[in-house]
Amino acid sequence: MAAYILKRLLLMIPTLFGILLLTFVVIQFVPGGPVEQMVAQLQGRDTGGEGAAAGGAGYRGRQGVDAARIAEIRTFYGFDKPAHERFWQMLGQYARFDLGKSFFYPKSVWELVKDKLPVSISLGLWTFFLSYLISIPLGISKAVRAGTRFDTLTSLIVLVGYAIPGFVLGVALLVVFGGQLQWFPLRGLTSSNWDTLSWGAKIMDYLWHITLPVTASVLGAFAVTTMLTKNAFLEEIRKQYVLTARAKGLGESRVLWTHVFRNALIPIVTGFPAAFIGAFFAGSLLIETLFSLDGLGLLSYESVMRRDYPVVLGTLYLFTLIGLVTKLISDLCYVWVDPRVKFD
Repeated sequence: MAAYILKRLLLMIPTLFGILLLTFVVIQFVPGGPVEQMVAQLQGRDTGGEGAAAGGAGYRGRQGVDAARIAEIRTFYGFDKPAHERFWQMLGQYARFDLGKSFFYPKSVWELVKDKLPVSISLGLWTFFLSYLISIPLGISKAVRAGTRFDTLTSLIVLVGYAIPGFVLGVALLVVFGGQLQWFPLRGLTSSNWDTLSWGAKIMDYLWHITLPVTASVLGAFAVTTMLTKNAFLEEIRKQYVLTARAKGLGESRVLWTHVFRNALIPIVTGFPAAFIGAFFAGSLLIETLFSLDGLGLLSYESVMRRDYPVVLGTLYLFTLIGLVTKLISDLCYVWVDPRVKFD
């Protein structure tokens, strides 16, 4: 087991290197980088200022920015160095877990992630816990009552909910419950008077704000787990050891919860680490944008659109590393849940 873990940890190094190298190379060919954006802003400022002052007679916007100023901008953003030198410098920083500083925010990448993380945690954890608390009991009930009207009706509801995109449901919830009925707020996680509220009022205010975005996220999230749970239980119920347990006179509930439950939950339990970690970092861009939640999803989108390369590469490195470690933990969960699994 120790050799397997060590081998997996060592394999993470070339994987991270390949992902960062590929992304870095692609970035070099993407137009509209931070230098170009700064030059465009300077040109626009010159155009507006001189055009207003001289009425067009002293217009110099088309002349652009002089070469010395552009060289200063390139030095400021670190683009005065060759690409390979910047890449190796970046790898050295990442080896020390220094993710660098944003081009457009007066903060480091670590500070930005920590600032945005609470919003994504709020949305992700509620989605994770509610989806599993609903999907596992529902999947077990569907397996026990397979082929009945309950199974057919719940399958229809689950599949319809899965087919509706979360942002479409979010728009409908905002229009009906936020706009027409005005039962829930339209944006944010807290009210403007949050600091003046008591602890009980703060909890109620937070739950009041989080209801609609969590509802929009959960409806599609629990469908896959529900059907996976149902199919896993159906497969175990039809096996020989279940028939033997029933033949010995064991009650149906004891057969289900003592013999079937542990074996059927193997594919579900092994997915817990990835789903749990994903709740922290897999922020939904559309849900966060729709409900004005300033989380990691919105940060990733804005950093790509603004060509904020330190944020793009820094978060990519961090999330990829977490994903690789989580995958290793998920594989180790197979051994913990099912001792028959041997990595040797």
